[in-house]
Parts: sequence; structure tokens; C-alpha cells
Amino acid sequence: MNFRQFASNNVFRNKRTYVAHFLSSAFSVMIFFTYSLLSFHPNLRGEIVSGSTTLSVLGTMGMKISQVIIFVFSFLFLLYSVSAFIKLRKKEFGILLLLGMSRKQLNRMLFVENIVIGVAAIVTGILVGVVFSKLILLICATMLAVEHGLPFYLPGNAILLTAAAYLALFIIVAAFTSFMTKKGTLAELIKAEDKPKPEPKASVLLSLLSVLLIAIGYACVFIFVIGRILSFALLFGGVLLVIIGTYFLFTQLSVYIMRALKRRPHIFFNRTNLLTISEMVYRMRDNAVMFFMVSIISAIAFTGIGTSLAIGDPGLAAMKNPYAFSYISFNESDYKNDFEQKHIRLIEETLEREGFAYQMASYTPAHTQEGFTLVKLSDYNRLASALGYDPEMLQHGETLAAPSTISQNSKYKLEGAGTDTVRMVQFEGSWEMTMHIKKALQHIVIPEPYEVYIVTDSDYDRFNAGNLMKVNYVEFVVPKWHDTRAVTRELTDAIYKGTDTGSLQYTPFQFSALVTQWVESRQTNGILLIVSGLVGIVFFTFAASFIYFRLYADLSRDEEQYRMISKVGLSRKELAKTVTRQLVLMFFLPLLVAFIHSSVAFLALQQLVDFSVASHTLAIFASFLAIQIIYFFVTRWRYLNHLYQKVM
Repeated sequence: MNFRQFASNNVFRNKRTYVAHFLSSAFSVMIFFTYSLLSFHPNLRGEIVSGSTTLSVLGTMGMKISQVIIFVFSFLFLLYSVSAFIKLRKKEFGILLLLGMSRKQLNRMLFVENIVIGVAAIVTGILVGVVFSKLILLICATMLAVEHGLPFYLPGNAILLTAAAYLALFIIVAAFTSFMTKKGTLAELIKAEDKPKPEPKASVLLSLLSVLLIAIGYACVFIFVIGRILSFALLFGGVLLVIIGTYFLFTQLSVYIMRALKRRPHIFFNRTNLLTISEMVYRMRDNAVMFFMVSIISAIAFTGIGTSLAIGDPGLAAMKNPYAFSYISFNESDYKNDFEQKHIRLIEETLEREGFAYQMASYTPAHTQEGFTLVKLSDYNRLASALGYDPEMLQHGETLAAPSTISQNSKYKLEGAGTDTVRMVQFEGSWEMTMHIKKALQHIVIPEPYEVYIVTDSDYDRFNAGNLMKVNYVEFVVPKWHDTRAVTRELTDAIYKGTDTGSLQYTPFQFSALVTQWVESRQTNGILLIVSGLVGIVFFTFAASFIYFRLYADLSRDEEQYRMISKVGLSRKELAKTVTRQLVLMFFLPLLVAFIHSSVAFLALQQLVDFSVASHTLAIFASFLAIQIIYFFVTRWRYLNHLYQKVM
């Protein structure tokens, strides 16, 4: 057996230790390959350009940035896992050095081991990615609202890029191992596993500080959204406080709680609690940094995916403009729309033929010298009725402040109109009046870029007297507007391409559809969802691998410990109960903290939107919790089986 075979066989002999490292590496390779698959797809770019040129640029940038993020975190993850393996195998290295192996040969052995695992992970990740590439393209086409799907193609460039990038990465990581093995004398390496651990200690002040920092961080986030104090420093400061508080939560508060349980005799000396709590004190301290990393990484993954799902929700598009179709007709003495009735009838007939329920209402805005938009009370009430809102009543000289944008709607909900009166001057006229603001409305009915006020019909007629420019807005409310893509294409072709405007210099009408805006937004946020989703899944996989590494790093010590305890009467059932409690802590405590942090983020997000994000939140939590539960039971089964073989 030559040296290369010896190094390769080392990998197979330690397959239990290397399995998480290999699988996580292969998974990150597959995700990187997925981004490359989309980046090089010949049709994806064209589909996005059809919506917006900006989307094409954003898509290309998003995929490239995601590849860099995955690559960087893969490098950090591999360094962490390699350092964990080196710590786990210190005694083995000491014995090999004692038997005559030189440091140079030891470094060469580790280099070959890492390259063997790396090549295997690259081949496995790319093969799995190619096998599931068609499914990946179908899912991504749905996320990006690409109507005719993304056809399969042979991803030669994606395979070459992925293989070259990760081969270079594994070579760099393998080279780093030589620096990690230089520390420690031969005696220290051999006795590494026998070195006793000091009893963990915790500070009461730092434990209280952890809770205080997290509470202040949460408060900053809610002040940011509820108070509409849109300061990056406030938001960043809140997040930073939560991160610092989480670090002290695991390094100080968790240890303090475990030590406090040891001081409760009725709890500590109850059956196997003595063993469980004593072991948890050491595990909490040893794994505190790992728990902290897993919590923060998982919270980032949950929040990123949840926010992307919420942004792509149809409810967000409807917040800006509640109307499925908008037809604007321009009428002036020398600039008149003679097609209005024909087009309105065409829209109605098309919706009825395709089976869409709808309601129609119209309004003709007037404008003041200050740039305010005025709308008749009767027109407003018809629009409000179509949207399901209650009608309003006004007296002469009164007005309603109607929000026309999301930011203005949020301001009105928080502060009201901000004043009791508003001065209005007739546009290019001498008539003016100070109107009393009765109240600020709480929903968008008139989506305009200017401040909108609702006035009585008589006040409106006085303001608009002599105005030659009559712009009529006809709005259609369709409950299932997100299913109107085919209808939108048909109507757009019929209205614009089927209408001969003759010698008119301008088209005397405009037609727009909410579904078109939503599809464009969904393409943008589909890219964001793919980016955040795949990055989040990789983060979560890395986090799960951290737990696996820490668990098996202590396996030899656990074997020796439980072997000694079994000699004084520890049964198999008690061993399973003790181990299960410890595994539950390791697997679900960081996840619980991540859920709490993400829940606060989603509650804050809910304050910014008018539709519910609860379904997205629950779907994300349920999905990741299900994955973690499956991972827990598989790990528990393998871990207990190994202990039974070695101990019982």
C-alpha cells in the first residue's frame, strides 16, 4: 500500500466523521451549479427582458452575487469542518508522528484526504444537479413567472465553471491544513483527549445583559416600522444588538440557567437529571459559539426567504393599485378620445366572455393651483363600493384626505392628516377656499402621484369650472385579477394595435393592467426569492453540519463516559433518555431562538403591509422544522446505535 492509498483509505475508515462534511460540500456544489445553470440558460435572459431591461441586469447580478456568497461561505464552512476534524484526530496524529511520520508527510496525508473528499463532492454535486436540473428549471420558471417555462439544455459551461471553482476551493482549503497542524507538541497531541475541562462559569450581569440587549434590539426594529423612522442606523443598530445579545444568551445565560438547575436538589437529583444537567452544562459552554452561529444563520435564512415570499405576494401589488384594469381617456377641444365607449365595451365583453366577475367605476379628477387632486364624493363612493369599503358623507366646505400611495397611507394611519384645514385655490382662477379636513381615510382608493382630497360634488364643480382638459379614469375591480394575463394580452393588442388613431399626434387614451405590474414585480422578487432561498437553504445545511461536527467531535469522550456509568447500573432506556435530551437541546434550542428572531422580523414586516404574511411565516417555519425533526431522528438513531455497540 503506497502513501496515496493510505491517505485515501483514511477517508473511508473515518467515513462516519467525514459524512456530514462530504454531504454538505456536495450540497453546496449542487447549489452553486444551480446558479450557474440559471446564469447560462439561453432563454431565461430573454424572458426577463420582455418585462423590463432592468430585470435582466438585476437577474444577472443576482445570480453572480449569489454564486460569490455561496463560494465564500463554502470556504468558511470547509475551514471550520477541517479544523473540527483536526481537533478530533489530534491523538491519531500524535500516534502517527510517534511511529515515525514526519510533519511534512502528515500535511501531505491531510492534503490528499481533502482532495479525495473534494473531488467526490464535486462529482456528486454536479451529477445530482444535472439529474434534477429539469425540476429546478420548472420551479424557477414558476418563481420568475416565465409563462412558457424554461426548456432543458446541456449545461456544459455551468459544469465547467462549478468544477473549476470548487476544485480550486478544495485545493486552497487543503493547503490551509498544514498551518493547522503545526501547533502542539507530540505529547500534547497524544494527551489531547485526556485533558480535563474546567467547570464552566457564567456572569450574572452578562446573563441579564443578553436579555436586555435582545429586548432593546427588538424595540429598535419596532420603532423603525411602527414609528416610520426610516433610519438605517436605527435598523442596523437593532439587528446588531440582537446579534450581540444572542451571543451572550448562549455563552452566559444558558450556562447560568444550567448551573442554577444544579443548585436545585429536587430537580438535579431526580433520577437521570444529575447526569443530563451536568453534561448539558459542559455542552452549552463548549457549543455556545456553534449555537450562536446556527441561530443567527438560520434566522437570516428564515427572514430572507419569508421577506421574498411576502414581496412576491399579489397583495403587495394590490396595495399600490387596487384596480385590475385602468383606462384613462384624454378629452380636450383639439385632443379628443372618440374610442372611449368602444374600448370600455370591449373590456366588459372580454371579461364576461372569459368568466371574470368585475365591477366598474370612473372618476374625473380636478386639480388645484397647489397641485392637489380633487375627486367628487359621488365618484369616490362608487369606487369605494366596488372595493368593498363603506361610503362617506360630507358637508359643504368639508373634505376627506385620501391616501394615494403606500407611504402616505402609512402616514395617515399613524398621524392622521396632520392638519385640520387645507387651502385650495382654483387652477388659473381667482376662486379659493379653506376646506375643513373631516378625517384622513385609511385605504387607497385613488392611486395618484399627488395629494388627493375628496370634496362634495358642488365644491368640485366650482373648482373645475372652465377646465377644458377632462381626463376620465375608468377603473375595473376584478377579484381574480392575477389570472388575467391572457385577457390582458388580448385587450392590449385589441386596444392599441387594433385602433387606428389616424393623424392624431398623441394616443388619446392609456390602458394598463395590474397583472402586468405584478408579473414584472414577481420576476424581480422571483430572482430575490431564488437568491435568498438557495442561500438560506445552504446556510441551514451548513448550520446542521455544525451540529453534526460538534456531536461527533465528543463521541469518543461520550463512549468512555457512558461505558463507565453503565457499569454502575445505567440501563439502555436511561441512556437513550439522557442522550435524547442532550440532542434535543443541540438541535432545537438554536432553531427556537432563530424562530423567535424571525417572528419578530415578520411581525415588524406585517406593520408595513396590508395583507397577511402569516401564511408565509408558518410555511417557512413548518418546512424547516420538519427537516430538522427528520435530521434529528436520523442522527439520534445512528448515534444511539453506535453507543449501544460500544457501551452496552
